[in-house]
Amino acid sequence: METKEIGTFLRQRGLTVSTAESCTGGMIASMITRVAGSSDYFKGAVVSYAIEVKERVLGVDVSDGVVSESTARQMAEGVARVLLTDCAVATTGVAGPGGGTAETPVGTVCVAALVGTHVTTRTFHFEGDRESVILQAADAALGLLWEEMQNIL
Repeated sequence: METKEIGTFLRQRGLTVSTAESCTGGMIASMITRVAGSSDYFKGAVVSYAIEVKERVLGVDVSDGVVSESTARQMAEGVARVLLTDCAVATTGVAGPGGGTAETPVGTVCVAALVGTHVTTRTFHFEGDRESVILQAADAALGLLWEEMQNIL
C-alpha cells in the first residue's frame, strides 16, 4: 500500500488518522510518518504491546482473546477516541517465532480499520520470519484502511 495516497486522500478531506499497534510495534506509524507532510493528518499512535495497555489506555476488553477481531476493533475505536481522529487502524497478532498456538499459529494477525463510525475487521495468516510477518501485517492494515476510506468517504 502506498502511504502517500492515503495521506493525500486524508489531507484533501481534512481528516486525521491514528494507529493502535501490537504485533506491528509501530511499523504502521513509521510507514505513515515517512511521508513528508504527514503531520497534516497523522495524530499519533499507541503501541499497546502489553495487555494492560490495551485495557487501560485503549479501553479494550480482551475476553475474546488478545488476538481476535474483537480486540482489533476495540483497539481502533479506542485510539480514535483517545487521539481524537476520524480514522484509525489497529493490529494484534503473533509475529513469531514463538507465541503461536494451535488455534492462533504464528503469522495470525487481526486488523481493524475505522473510518468515521464504520469499523471493518479482517484476520490474516502470513508466512515467513518475524520481520516478514510484521511488514506483511503493516501493509495489510494500510491496505484495509485504504479500501475502507474509498468505500466510506
